[in-house]
Amino acid sequence: MTIDLDAYFQRVGYRGQRVVSLAVLEELHYAHAVSIPFENLSSFSGAPVPLAIDQIERKLVHDRRGGYCYEQNRLFKAVLETLGFKVEGLAARVRWRLPAEAPLPPRTHMLLQVSVGGELWLADVGFGGLTQTAPLRFVPDLIQTTSHESFRVRQLNECDYLLEALVGGEWQSLYEFDTRPQLPVDYELSNWYISTHPESRFVNHLIAALPAPDGRHTLLDNRYSRHYLEAPSEHRLITDSDELHHLLRETFAINVPADSALWNRVAQLALRPADPAGETAETTPVRATET
Repeated sequence: MTIDLDAYFQRVGYRGQRVVSLAVLEELHYAHAVSIPFENLSSFSGAPVPLAIDQIERKLVHDRRGGYCYEQNRLFKAVLETLGFKVEGLAARVRWRLPAEAPLPPRTHMLLQVSVGGELWLADVGFGGLTQTAPLRFVPDLIQTTSHESFRVRQLNECDYLLEALVGGEWQSLYEFDTRPQLPVDYELSNWYISTHPESRFVNHLIAALPAPDGRHTLLDNRYSRHYLEAPSEHRLITDSDELHHLLRETFAINVPADSALWNRVAQLALRPADPAGETAETTPVRATET
């Protein structure tokens, strides 16, 4: 597995050292999160979402597209490993916006565990509208402030952990995970599930998200939201497909493909009422079902 580090660093605007250190991990995590957008244009248009690292690199780096968790975190993992970091891929059950009494959803999210100087850190550059902009020290109950939200990890039992974010003054559950390393085939199965299942959020909704220095940009179908760190959020509906194209290209920095299947679906978005959830953080792709 090889990665063109020069091309990746140019893509994310990184000019720092190429060594294994916490400072490098932190700089790369922030640079990746604010440069490569979260988006699902491929699954929304019915196109495949391959997880071969050369295809992910071509899409996210050379074609200047974005992707969702399996693409984002697989690319970031490959970059870190090329630099010499020890990284494990983990899997999570997304709890964002699920009622506390809801059944546990399937494991459909990828995150990373990174070892630096004898300490473990959680890295995740692919959680949509609440993507971390910094790695988190893997220490339960420690409140950790990032350039955006504050986060904490709660230990639920001997094996399971829950990641929470401080949103709107309240701690909100993001996802539940354990530390069992995942194999590539595990991600292939889950990726196929969320990119093709007829009830998948990534099949039925257009989603994009990108952190900004002063907040976040999010898009769910035709509802664009501008979230500020120090001011109320702003929302507006996009009622024209050309305007939506411009938003994806200019605000979310996506090199939008000229795909007729994609734009046939985009043209219908102006007719669709806004999703009442109104957010683009990665959520359970299908209703609470497990096989």
